[in-house]
Amino acid sequence: MKARIKAISYYLPKKVVTNKDLIKEFPEWTVEKITSKIGIEERRIAAKNETAGDMAESAAHKLFEEYNINPQNIDFIILCTQSPDYHLPPTSCLLQHKLGLTEKCGALDIDLGCSGYVYGLSLCKGLISANIATNILFLTAESYNKYIHSKDKGNRSIFGDAATATLISTEGSCKIGEFVLGTDGSRYNQLIVESGGARIPDKKNDFGRDSGDYIKSADYLYMSGPDIFNFTLDTVPPLVTEVLEKNNTDKEEISLYVFHQANKFILSTIRKICKINKDKFYINMTKTGNTVSCSIPIALKNAIDEKKITSGSSVLITGFGVGLSWGGTILKF
Repeated sequence: MKARIKAISYYLPKKVVTNKDLIKEFPEWTVEKITSKIGIEERRIAAKNETAGDMAESAAHKLFEEYNINPQNIDFIILCTQSPDYHLPPTSCLLQHKLGLTEKCGALDIDLGCSGYVYGLSLCKGLISANIATNILFLTAESYNKYIHSKDKGNRSIFGDAATATLISTEGSCKIGEFVLGTDGSRYNQLIVESGGARIPDKKNDFGRDSGDYIKSADYLYMSGPDIFNFTLDTVPPLVTEVLEKNNTDKEEISLYVFHQANKFILSTIRKICKINKDKFYINMTKTGNTVSCSIPIALKNAIDEKKITSGSSVLITGFGVGLSWGGTILKF
């Protein structure tokens, strides 16, 4: 059976943090500097007691309402998040109950970040191809801001919280193509929250800076900006080539490129290296920021609403980041 994307919706938290809000705390910056470099004007932040599970639930309800979907027809639910409600049980199990899905529904959490949407689509395609599921509710939800230090102006300017819901089925207008996936776990510590897991269960209450003056604490999100930038430039251009080859598709046949919305500078650099025309390269983070695993489905939904993706469009998507991991495929609408 063929796996197809049937519907996409997303949820954004109510709280908005603008660049003007940020420069009140970091007066050495300007609104223009933030906007021009990273391409973000504002980002949404989850409320204090709002979890990734809560946001995923809201995104799912929105999907059901927008597309008149009967929850009882869902036979598998997958949640991609790195900020689960509990260490255990999986948050997807809670969502099965909260969303009124049948008890015959499978449930699974994926612990992945910026490549998570691509990896999730590959799992959904596998489940459908193996005749294990017919209608899969694939959710992404992330609240990275709960793990960012208040003094970390770099990461606070980049990341936004969000959740998305995608229905993947045997029916639908968008065919999911062949995948290219990759991992380099040797560089795991370039994007990490060290404490809170079994390896370092207790908070270290440390605070320092690395050689690049980036804030580094075991208790908060740490990202080595230069290393992640170099990883992206080394990985994504060959990934694009491999995805095209695996799908027997010429570069000219791609209608739109929708990459993980990391930041404007990284995306613009990748575009130039890959020699992709501006009119075929979609950047969509101005009002949301980098929403990790949610950035690709949010961009897809917005591009569809803006008629940049229509019937007959071929869209190449790539995700890359924490792990370090990467992946890509082609969606044919």
